[in-house]
Amino acid sequence: MSKISPAVSPVDFSPPPPPSALEASTPDYDHGPIQADSSLLTSQNYLSLPLRVIIPSVSIDLPIRPAQVIKGKWEVFEDSASFGLGSASPGTVGNSVVFAHARKGYFLPLRGIKKDNLIYILTTRDWYTYRVDTIKEVLPTDISVIAPTDDETLTLYTCSGFADSKRIIVAAKRIK
Repeated sequence: MSKISPAVSPVDFSPPPPPSALEASTPDYDHGPIQADSSLLTSQNYLSLPLRVIIPSVSIDLPIRPAQVIKGKWEVFEDSASFGLGSASPGTVGNSVVFAHARKGYFLPLRGIKKDNLIYILTTRDWYTYRVDTIKEVLPTDISVIAPTDDETLTLYTCSGFADSKRIIVAAKRIK
């Protein structure tokens, strides 16, 4: 049975241990830290933080942890999805950015998401529902997709392409 790597904590920045032989034999579309848009690097006063992302159409149901910006990049956790601190809190105007590894049991199923699919975000205060508006692939250097927005947007982000050369971006608008 494979062993799950421990999560990267805000205090311990050492890399996770290498995957077991079983994990190495399955295709992993893995990526390192995500470069944060510099306009997101301001302090936020969060009324609520996201705790869970659920996407029934592609069988995603993951806990979410807040990811700090370290040396200009957001932390990426091994045991959950990540909410990019500095992005908007769900339910408020702006771009709420949630990302995870493109692995089985994480965001790998995003490859099958379709326009108009629903995404549910549970926060410490409420549930929010979003409808998928845009799905696209971008280069890792294109951080415009995680820039602040003038409306309530949820952006999901994970790796794709040969050798993780691209990123899948799913942008969704809140249903009120």
